[in-house]
Amino acid sequence: MREAAFVKQNKDKWVTFENALSNKTKIAPDVLSDLYIEITDHLSYAKTFYAGSNTEFYLNTLASQAHQKIYKTKKEPKNRIVEFWKTEFPTLFYYHQRELLIAFLVFTFFCLVGAFSAANEGDFVRSILGDSYVNMTLNNIDKGDPMAVYKQMGEFNMFMGITINNIKVALMAFVYGIMLGIGTLWIMMQNGIMLGSFQYFFYEKGLLWESARTIWIHGTIEISVIIIAGCAGLVLANGMLFPGTYTRLESFKRGVKNGLKIMLSTIPFFIIAGFLEGFVTRHTEMPDWLAIIIITASLALILFYYVIYPYQLHSKPNQK
Repeated sequence: MREAAFVKQNKDKWVTFENALSNKTKIAPDVLSDLYIEITDHLSYAKTFYAGSNTEFYLNTLASQAHQKIYKTKKEPKNRIVEFWKTEFPTLFYYHQRELLIAFLVFTFFCLVGAFSAANEGDFVRSILGDSYVNMTLNNIDKGDPMAVYKQMGEFNMFMGITINNIKVALMAFVYGIMLGIGTLWIMMQNGIMLGSFQYFFYEKGLLWESARTIWIHGTIEISVIIIAGCAGLVLANGMLFPGTYTRLESFKRGVKNGLKIMLSTIPFFIIAGFLEGFVTRHTEMPDWLAIIIITASLALILFYYVIYPYQLHSKPNQK
């Protein structure tokens, strides 16, 4: 890699680290330590390929300044859990927006594939959702309560069952990343096709709005965090495929670590989605305005925490 390209690729991390050392911004100790490890790896790379250059001199100075500060001042905060969700994870997730976008685009594409296939192949919906589910839903439509499936189980049992199942799907999306990302994309494809065909099924019955205003009460968060789990799987795969300046083993370890942090961040959201599906979605009689408020608030929460907030934190090093 040319020196100019190397600098351009990594300069944002160096500036973030330098600002932290000069107390222009505060960074969680673990994040600071990770950045230090990365800086030292970059220094080793620069010594090998750009010996005697300004880049080597700059990184050597930065690493020297950091050594004592990190290992003398690093303390485990008492509010470690709060710090993780407030600062550590969003700071980390800023660097994985690309993987998030890929997971989202793949999922969306296969939603469209599912809808298109359902529109052009009469038995496609049954092959995806199963005869028993389709027959039950048709029966509910005939009875005038197309969303009755959400009322068949007790609230708590439904909450627990849905939450556990969603976490299982998310874990599969993450773990399958070890198959060079192909397994993760396969999970995105399966769930995307299922959602697209599912929504087209209700559209065909003239119930698109009735289904959307009910399903997306819980589905906004549920589908979003499944996509985020797909992002975690791609982070794992990226660590295997593109080690950059790290050894492949070290890059793989970092991919696993970062992917696990992404997965950990989704657990509260899966619980919220399970609660909404078990206790709220069943109230199909609720007014449209209330359903819209819940859906909009859920979408705003996801977009803020996983997209907007990481960018806000990343911009803080440039501020006093």
